[in-house]
Amino acid sequence: MCHPALRQALIAAQRLVDLAHLRRVRDRIDREFARPLDVEALARDAGMPPRQLGRRFREAYGQSPYEYLTARRVERAMELLRHGYHSAAEVRLLVGSPSTAVLVTRFTELAGMPPGLYRRRAAVGAAGLPWRVTTPVASSSRNEEAPASAPGLA
Repeated sequence: MCHPALRQALIAAQRLVDLAHLRRVRDRIDREFARPLDVEALARDAGMPPRQLGRRFREAYGQSPYEYLTARRVERAMELLRHGYHSAAEVRLLVGSPSTAVLVTRFTELAGMPPGLYRRRAAVGAAGLPWRVTTPVASSSRNEEAPASAPGLA
């Protein structure tokens, strides 16, 4: 049996290694948010089983990897809609949303309004538009995203 101080040191060292792996997963999501990402691939890269990655990621960042990915996509969609350089269909494709329905649902949950209304309010310079996601996405147990469907937003 290990000495208690050595055991605590080993646990602390493993926690630091896990946090470094989680940071790399989060950084990968930030970089590759527009690409399809699945929890199995992220977990493989982090050297953890998928459930452990999900649990540890939630402990560290308050969201599952999928929720974090969705929040990054919605934030990018908000930015694109505010600047008005792209059509709604292009926004969906640029942020990597697997479908229009997913983007509209998550956007509405996180921004408090659907993308079309957000764009119209941004066009007239309405005050009080959210600029960043502050509310976590509802929990999801999806491990892999569905393939992209036909483009188009409200």
